[in-house]
Amino acid sequence: MTITTAKWSLDDYHQMIAANILVGRQVELLNGEIIEMAPEGPEHAQISTDAADYLRELLGTKVLVREAKPITLPNSNSEPEPDIAIAQPLRALYRTRHPYPKNIFWLIEYANTSWLKDSEVKRQAYASANIQEYWIVNLKLRQVVALWQPEQGDYQQALNLTEGTLSPQVFPEVEISVQRLIEG
Repeated sequence: MTITTAKWSLDDYHQMIAANILVGRQVELLNGEIIEMAPEGPEHAQISTDAADYLRELLGTKVLVREAKPITLPNSNSEPEPDIAIAQPLRALYRTRHPYPKNIFWLIEYANTSWLKDSEVKRQAYASANIQEYWIVNLKLRQVVALWQPEQGDYQQALNLTEGTLSPQVFPEVEISVQRLIEG
């Protein structure tokens, strides 16, 4: 006998949200599965908040920096909530739907206890959705893993940094301090 897990569509997930079935639960939809999100510790919460503020200062009105808000990946039945999404500044559109991959410049996840999910499951989901750039801040190792060039469900280029600066592919003129991302 084979055991098969029921998969949920984006419509199913949105209906559950509308019906208040998921109220009080910290979950996200990944590849058709409703996944519990690990609670954020104080360090994770504050460093990611500080980083989002820093990015707003650097990038100004060129982008919309969204913190822990859903993005929609229609091709994989996923609606994850990355720690930071740097998206096109389309506020009116986001009142009617969450950003799609074509609206996202890059994503940042902060990983402490969620390293496996962020570096494998989310990495593949984001690459499969053709999100051009994805950074993972590993709080345990104090490093930033920058990933780009999505192809065939994974990123083809990676860079691990513990210091210096990093420029996003879409804004190569902007230098972002790795220390500010790691330490807040």
